[in-house]
Amino acid sequence: MDTAVVVDSDILIDYFAGLSPSAEAVQKLLETDLLAITTLTVFELGCGAQSEEAHRDIELLVQASRAILSLSTDAAYQAATQFRKLRRRGDLLDTPDLLIAGCCLAAGLPLLTRNTQHFERISELGLIDPQQILEQD
Repeated sequence: MDTAVVVDSDILIDYFAGLSPSAEAVQKLLETDLLAITTLTVFELGCGAQSEEAHRDIELLVQASRAILSLSTDAAYQAATQFRKLRRRGDLLDTPDLLIAGCCLAAGLPLLTRNTQHFERISELGLIDPQQILEQD
């Protein structure tokens, strides 16, 4: 794998807790300079941080990331398009998930997540699970 991978909040929470296989997958992405996150994920992690040490860990992760994807105009349009599609089917996602998906779609990058049942509703979004990262050479 030679393209960046956007890592979802659930995987990063596992990483900070040292839970396998997410922790190893994130470590591999960091070591190969392929880890990307969204500003929405930074927000979600920051909301859950309960200590100064947790805040420092998040800051270090942000600094070590290859890319930080912001909610650009294109990403917002991508998310809105997916919202309309899902609304027509009566199968909506939470707004943060839609915005993260929009960021990934706008950047043309896959998403590493355990929440595949949420994100698989967006057929255009490439999804990766931690085991796939670990099996890559």
